Amino acid sequence: MNTTAYLSRAAASLGAIALATALAAPALAEEAANASVNEDGAIVVTARKSSENILKTPVTVTAVTAETLDVKGITTMQNLAASTPGININDNSSGRADRGFQQIVLRGFASATPNATTTSLFIDGVPIASPSAFTSISSPERIEILKGPQSAFYGRNTFAGAINVVNKVPGNDFAGSVSSMAGTFNNVRLHGDVEGALVKDVLKLRLTGDYFRRDGSWVNSADGQRLGNQSTLSGTALAVFQPTSGITIKAFAMASRDKDGPTATGRITITDVRNGAGQVLIPGSANCSFTGDTRGVLGANGQSLGVPVTNPYICGVVSRPSVAPSGNYTNDAITNAFLALPDNRLIAPQDGTQGYGLLRQYRHYHLSADVDLTDSLTFTALAGWNKEQVTTMIDLDGFDSSSIKVGQASAAVIPLSAPRGFYDFPFLVERLNMDNSVEGRLAYTSDRLRGVVGVSYLNAKTRAAQRGTTALLTAALTQPPGGIAQNKTLGAFFGLTYDLASGLSFSAEGRYQVDRLYLFNGANTLNITVPDLIAVGSYGAGSLLASRTFKNFTPRLIVNYDINPDTMVYASWAKGVNPSQFNAAILNQPAAVQTAAAQAGVGLTVQPEKITNWELGLKGRAMNGALRYTFAAFYAQWRNQINSVTIAVPTLPTPTLTGGFQNSGSVDVKGLEADLTWRANDLVTFEFAGAYTDTNIKAFKSVPLSQLTGIFNYAGKEMPFTSKWSTNTAVTFGHPLGKGDARWFWRTDWSYRSGFWSGHANTTRTAGRNVVNTRLGITLGDYTIEGFVTNLFNDTKINSLTDNTLFDPVGQPFGVRNNAALFYNLPDKRTAGIQLRIKF
Repeated sequence: MNTTAYLSRAAASLGAIALATALAAPALAEEAANASVNEDGAIVVTARKSSENILKTPVTVTAVTAETLDVKGITTMQNLAASTPGININDNSSGRADRGFQQIVLRGFASATPNATTTSLFIDGVPIASPSAFTSISSPERIEILKGPQSAFYGRNTFAGAINVVNKVPGNDFAGSVSSMAGTFNNVRLHGDVEGALVKDVLKLRLTGDYFRRDGSWVNSADGQRLGNQSTLSGTALAVFQPTSGITIKAFAMASRDKDGPTATGRITITDVRNGAGQVLIPGSANCSFTGDTRGVLGANGQSLGVPVTNPYICGVVSRPSVAPSGNYTNDAITNAFLALPDNRLIAPQDGTQGYGLLRQYRHYHLSADVDLTDSLTFTALAGWNKEQVTTMIDLDGFDSSSIKVGQASAAVIPLSAPRGFYDFPFLVERLNMDNSVEGRLAYTSDRLRGVVGVSYLNAKTRAAQRGTTALLTAALTQPPGGIAQNKTLGAFFGLTYDLASGLSFSAEGRYQVDRLYLFNGANTLNITVPDLIAVGSYGAGSLLASRTFKNFTPRLIVNYDINPDTMVYASWAKGVNPSQFNAAILNQPAAVQTAAAQAGVGLTVQPEKITNWELGLKGRAMNGALRYTFAAFYAQWRNQINSVTIAVPTLPTPTLTGGFQNSGSVDVKGLEADLTWRANDLVTFEFAGAYTDTNIKAFKSVPLSQLTGIFNYAGKEMPFTSKWSTNTAVTFGHPLGKGDARWFWRTDWSYRSGFWSGHANTTRTAGRNVVNTRLGITLGDYTIEGFVTNLFNDTKINSLTDNTLFDPVGQPFGVRNNAALFYNLPDKRTAGIQLRIKF
């Protein structure tokens, strides 16, 4: 379907939805912005770097205030995504699914790179380069979710959208609150905040603190310990200095620590996994087969270069695993010695996890200044700094392998030095992300002309390390951390809005961005003998291996028209880019692998991904403001898509399999989004938010998938990790209790996510999930007591699933089979609790 036809049909669909809503209004909506309001009651957001009424902002934006976060019980990014249609959180990568990896999938734009993102995070407009930068949300004023390319104003990694957490500004009066929560599975949450003026109207301060812990709701079938234990400790401080009228300086600091145990994850395998005695450890779940291809590549004339082979697999909907999650998670002298080794560590042993699970520490600081130069001209400056360090230890094979003893498989799989006498694969992952940024901009406002112009700079570094073995890990076996990947991004941006006539406005926005990428060597000397990727030579520890520069211009054009004072329509066209990256891992492979990668078209870098997005929107209110609504239709072309590629070299003494990234994909994405709130009367309010996201793969390549399935043409298939349908419906009852300030409320939210594919071949998918949360409370002046139940009907279907590897040390000579298993993660079970909040 061409773009014009699609948008025309979308507009007609939106009009029909709006009419049906006005006439029937049975299940209306999540006021995308039950958000902060100005004196006139208008919801205010900063989606375009200046304060605007959300119903007059020609951008698809959802704003959720602190009040809405409280009444919904949203305290994490997962909670936020679950209640916001059109967003999925993919926390499933490389045999782990934990809070150290949170990939936001907005509108179906799922990145193929574990540590990259298509949707960036911001705090007060200050960028955070890490895709998993923060997991907890501590009583902000609001959270703004901007959908569609935001490159013009927000820059790097806002290919699909941006999420901006806006802090609550303290007032002059001393005030605050404390709350405590206790629930099943040993859930405990403590929160406190306090604010006030140290010098009235000049210096104000706000402090928050949060502590949370819970036991996992699943049990490890191997040893009975809980899976999914989590704890978080976080605090923030915000100081606001206003030395004179027209000057505001803000300083913000945030620190958090996540300490989690092993997660409720596991593998669903195609064939039986047995021990040496023939006992089935994991039953095979194959229910279909493919005519695969031994090579998985096509010749110059499109002919297969391999031979047909029958491959069993798992097809259709997978709701639950065939066996309970299990793993070897015993923390003992062996794991203690493993984690205490200081050699070649990226993060010092005392600062990392002390057992199976995750330890993540995060620091964020930023400083901002707003100066009113004249009545119509304002200067704003921002500076930020972030540091995130993560260590995670997992059981890489992902099942209870304690009955696979030494001697039941080859010594190459279970070495005679195996410390526990059985097959075990402890694996440690370390990651360090650091970034700093500055931005300066001028904003101008007059009767008919509004504009902003500015410059920004981001300097981000990331480094990773991993270690693990089935043998006893000693210092002699440890490998040094990988090199540093760094980007320095300089951008100049502008936005101009002109009122062409009464109610009719035109906006032109854009950013010229220069991305400079640098790759530095690790701790070992690197000897390059083939010129396929970088120049032949010897590269010392820490030396610069390569650098690349990419220049792009990302414009956005918007036309919006006020049909009447309460209704606005808009249309926009925008372009965006997602940054390039290095195929650094290939440089450490043998010369034959480097040559094979070059012959397969895998170079040192990939080109940036590109998007062209068209959008139509309708916003407004009716029934004297009792009904608020927003609708959007979009069509996007995703080109130069970066996908992972596997390079196999069977001619080496030991067959080698390594991975890289390649511009091998093209996807069209279209969708409809709706967000409504109807306050029917003083007793009841209905809310509804929904999203339809249709992804259509135009081109894709994957050697392992073609080997498995025999599929070479992926046209017409859908992107993985994306729910086509997602909704959130809520009803809130509330009314005063007699005279005085006593009031009761009861809110119930129903969230639905349709199932999504585990991979690009679209062979296996999850089942749809229905999650109902309910809260009942009474407020007596400054005191509020609430009872709640999350996942009321205990929907325990798999909530993340990806194609993965099977570790089978008995059945395979090398113990590893690619694309022979599915890796899953399980959701939290039904949880009930009670919360008390006191304001002062």
